[in-house]
Amino acid sequence: MPLQQDVKQQVINEYQVHGTDTGSTEVQIAMLTARVKQLSEHLKTNKKDHSSRRGLLKVIGRRKRLMAYLQSKDRTKYQELIKKLGIRG
Repeated sequence: MPLQQDVKQQVINEYQVHGTDTGSTEVQIAMLTARVKQLSEHLKTNKKDHSSRRGLLKVIGRRKRLMAYLQSKDRTKYQELIKKLGIRG
């Protein structure tokens, strides 16, 4: 179950770098974080859904790689993004 269109648009509007930005690293990480939250909530009620659990782990891995890329390119943007998203206290 993908993210709903209104949620996706809200995330894009909040994290975009410029007016027509839909695919920057920051937006991609924010989209994956929203997906992680959605899948986590799903797995709280459906404990035996192993295929969704595998999907969650794949999304987390992809987000981790994008965050490592952003950290290597621009450390200040990385720090701002993790504070804004609430990742890694």
